[in-house]
Amino acid sequence: MSHIPEIAEGYWMPRDENASASPGTVLVPDTKEEEIVETQQPENEADHDFLQRQYELAQLDRASRLRWEMIKKLTVCGVAFLNDAYDMFAINIVAMMLGFVYYNDAEGSAKNTVPKKWDTLIKIAVQIGCLLGQLVLGRLGDKIGRTTVYAASLMIAIITTVASAFSSSMVKGINVFVVLFIWRVLLGFGIGGDYPLTATIVSEYASVHNRGKLMASVFAFQGFGNVLAPIVSLIVMACFKSSIDGDVLYLDYVWRIIIGVGCIPGVCTLYWRLCMTDSDRFQHLEQPQNNGLSAQSTRSEKLLTAGREDSIDALYGQADMRQPKSFGRYFAEWKHLKVLLGTSIAWFALDVAFYGINLNSAIVISAIGFSGDIGTDKPSSFIIRNCVGNIIINLLGSVPGYWISVFTIERFGRKRIQLMGFALLTVLYLVLGFAYHQILAKSTGAFIFLFSVAQLFQNFGPNVTTFVIPGEVFPTRFRATAHGISAAAGKLGAIVAQGGFLQLANIGGKSAFIDRLLQIFAMFMLIGFAVTFWIPESKGKALEDICNPDEEYT
Repeated sequence: MSHIPEIAEGYWMPRDENASASPGTVLVPDTKEEEIVETQQPENEADHDFLQRQYELAQLDRASRLRWEMIKKLTVCGVAFLNDAYDMFAINIVAMMLGFVYYNDAEGSAKNTVPKKWDTLIKIAVQIGCLLGQLVLGRLGDKIGRTTVYAASLMIAIITTVASAFSSSMVKGINVFVVLFIWRVLLGFGIGGDYPLTATIVSEYASVHNRGKLMASVFAFQGFGNVLAPIVSLIVMACFKSSIDGDVLYLDYVWRIIIGVGCIPGVCTLYWRLCMTDSDRFQHLEQPQNNGLSAQSTRSEKLLTAGREDSIDALYGQADMRQPKSFGRYFAEWKHLKVLLGTSIAWFALDVAFYGINLNSAIVISAIGFSGDIGTDKPSSFIIRNCVGNIIINLLGSVPGYWISVFTIERFGRKRIQLMGFALLTVLYLVLGFAYHQILAKSTGAFIFLFSVAQLFQNFGPNVTTFVIPGEVFPTRFRATAHGISAAAGKLGAIVAQGGFLQLANIGGKSAFIDRLLQIFAMFMLIGFAVTFWIPESKGKALEDICNPDEEYT
């Protein structure tokens, strides 16, 4: 079927540059069969020039509309990751406030500090929900439609964010931490859908030349979300500072406001999400087979009438008559399974270290003079100093790393950046692990430098590419599902890091086991490096060239 844009009432011109017609001929579509038929030539050269000019203006208008549509989609997707990062990382600041609110009358080292079990519970809640959401909503994105599920995931996130802000103790045995855990698991479920669906939507709409850059730039908004959380906390703390100094329980208002602010970006972009449409690639897969056969039958009759029997075989291609493979049957083949294992294991290995390295953020904040003393400092001063410290350590390496990836991913390629990142992180973690105490004893500045470089190459490396690659290397039919599985493996790594390794850090004394943990992280980076070789390079290739469409059919 030829796609041709209208340029003036009663006249059409071909969009396809390969379409041909005799000089001066104007092409119009037959409204019933959508075939291109010729009309009479314009009466004079002036009419032809007028039509040509109208065609050029129509093309410019269409290009402008496409640019605006792409801007809207990128804005929606970018804000999604900013919002997700804010919701995930704001809990670190909120946890400090909860200690002052609910444990301000405790004694000794327990004063103003949330017990470890509750602290861990509320921090891994979103990760648990994300894992479930990535699996379920990713699969639904392939079955129901990307944009339909994408809008639903945002509505879930908005509702659960507001509910989280109103968490409180309910009955005996169900305190505020249990309620907050439940709501944040549900919040994570909504956030989880953003990973596979955002990657799939941007991947399927972008051109081959800037697909990686656009996907990386959307994901890079996560860095802004990491910084936005402490900035919002600083603003709210400044508004309540005098009240908090008089009564620490005013922090009960502050932490609820900080969490509640997380729904604002989502509310602002909800309408655009609801208006988004699925890509042509996905819509083509969803067309009922009988409609396609009916259209082919009609066209074959026209070809027979025109005496073009030789075109019938070309019209009914063998691929149209074959049945698509199921997800299980497609990935039962090793050449496809190894790609899924490569993307999943690499993401898992990365997130173990990505979340585990935050064990050292307190050391860096203390070294730059922004930690304070939770026992003696005013609550407002302690929290403000920690917020400023979090902003600094994010700006040292994390945020720049994201954007270096954005501007280099089309030049270096996804696979090369991922291999480079894993290799350098392996070396850095080995150095930090085997010389941890010596470095801290001789030069805190050297430790801060190595910590910042590690953050830089996490983001100018596998943290970005593990998101981008699964959105490109799988068939359209399974793209969201496979990306969801890969992302869920990453969240499993985050849960292992926060729920497991964080509990081991103080074996033998405060921070006594961190050097061993860094050595373990180095091993995970080496594993990520090895499995990257199972993944194909997608730079400069159309999605259909990366995955052979013929292999999707029996």
